[in-house]
Amino acid sequence: MGKQLTELLKGTLEGIVLAFLAARPAYGYEITAWLREQGFTDIAEGTVYALLVRIEQRGLVDVEKVPSEKGPPRKVYTLNERGR
Repeated sequence: MGKQLTELLKGTLEGIVLAFLAARPAYGYEITAWLREQGFTDIAEGTVYALLVRIEQRGLVDVEKVPSEKGPPRKVYTLNERGR
């Protein structure tokens, strides 16, 4: 049952992140902060970044690197037609 629950949560989280990206482009930390505001207080940044890698590999989002004043460039994720 543990593996099934984990897969269910992954799918739910993916849907939530895709819905968020349907509203506007965002970068990983921004998505994580928003999820925490929505009640996912225990979510690890690594969980979100792994999800972003998966949806990028599946071609559901477009990714653009934009300069950041606070370090390396940020990867901004935008939902594309395939991800809608």
